Amino acid sequence: MNIELITTGGTIDKVYNPLNGELTFGESNVPEIIKRARVTANIHITPLMAIDSLQMTDEHRNQILMHCQSSDTDRLVITHGTDTMTDTAKVLASANLVKTIVLTGAMIPFSIQHSDALFNLGAAITSAQLLEPGIYIAMNGKVFNALETEKNRQQGIFETN
Repeated sequence: MNIELITTGGTIDKVYNPLNGELTFGESNVPEIIKRARVTANIHITPLMAIDSLQMTDEHRNQILMHCQSSDTDRLVITHGTDTMTDTAKVLASANLVKTIVLTGAMIPFSIQHSDALFNLGAAITSAQLLEPGIYIAMNGKVFNALETEKNRQQGIFETN
């Protein structure tokens, strides 16, 4: 079973810049996460973009959709910023793709101690292998139907709406 892992940016891929104190994007953290988690599933990583999800536009979402539509595999994982993850999931769901697509991200960058990135990505990869076609979000140890979840900004978790 092949899984395409598409990176789009978000907190999971941010790194701390000690010179200016900001979180910025560099090389994707996903290859290192896959290595540290000792993932043996057949994964192909596709870097699509590296942006904060608050900066994501409809054009970016359509780019993600077009890539999912043209992908040779029917099992995809997308790393995405958590702030607008559900917006992208809705765009994907509206296309009625017959593919299993799991979005995931992190509340704390992988590059910072105590990050949830490794766990969330592992859950998403496992979910992509087991779930029926549909659009899902894997966060906080749970897998949600993407159209039935939202980010609880006060608690920093995803929950069923």
